Amino acid sequence: MKSVLLIDDHVMFREGLGLLLVQRLGPIRLLEAGSLHLGMRLLAAQDRPVDLVLLDLELRDSRGLATFERLRQACPQLPVLVLSGSVDDIPAAELIERGAAGFVPKSLGVDALVEPVRRLLQSAARCEPEPLSPRQRAVLGLLVEGKSNKLISRELDLSEATVKTHLQAIFRKLDVCNRTQAVLAAVRLGLVDEHEAERFRTMTSD
Repeated sequence: MKSVLLIDDHVMFREGLGLLLVQRLGPIRLLEAGSLHLGMRLLAAQDRPVDLVLLDLELRDSRGLATFERLRQACPQLPVLVLSGSVDDIPAAELIERGAAGFVPKSLGVDALVEPVRRLLQSAARCEPEPLSPRQRAVLGLLVEGKSNKLISRELDLSEATVKTHLQAIFRKLDVCNRTQAVLAAVRLGLVDEHEAERFRTMTSD
């Protein structure tokens, strides 16, 4: 089942669009957030990556291009369809250039959002990820063992800053936002054994 996160601080718009998407697109898992902070927390809390984010740029806790940039920095590979209440103030071409999957003015109404969402979800089938380097595979293996960045740096004789850089690259290549999602993606792709992942889940839930 495809999953969509709608980040918009207008409750009526959010609920109306969510209901329409479920009616028109069939079974989807719809997540909702009224702020960028809550949306990013929801993304980080998921056991598997979200397929698409619908993002209003004008939120209580973030406005304009900075809203998009903050989300892209947290999840660089995540498809984001930008929504805006003002066509004139938002440079759509710049958003696309910066990696947005699309741009839809709210003035077109919620019906206009259905087809772009349908198209993006259909194309959201993930391609074969970029392969991990040997060093990244080693970092991933220790991550699955539940090792902290400090312990990983000691075992691989790396600085903690270098470990963080490797983890960011792993997250980007696996199209995930956090350590738990990275482990689950690694299991799905056959990079680690399911028993190792289960041990990781047990340790992190304690």
